[in-house]
Amino acid sequence: MAGSSHGHTPAAWTGVTIAFIGFCVAGAFMVMAQPAGFWAGMAIVVIGGVVGWIMSAMGMGMPKDAHKPLATAQPESADAKS
Repeated sequence: MAGSSHGHTPAAWTGVTIAFIGFCVAGAFMVMAQPAGFWAGMAIVVIGGVVGWIMSAMGMGMPKDAHKPLATAQPESADAKS
């Protein structure tokens, strides 16, 4: 999809960055065998998703009609080819 701007919004970048930090925290605490820290990291991952969703609802994400096709081609009927 050349030219697509999917995910290139402040909402997407912020949500993914927070979720990535949460994933790193959860991974570090998992290696250290600390369940409370692991679940805290997983909570940060969820917070990242919520923050991205809220920012998108505030208008910092992709517009709802951004993925609609620009023009639709009408298929030729069998009668037109004769």
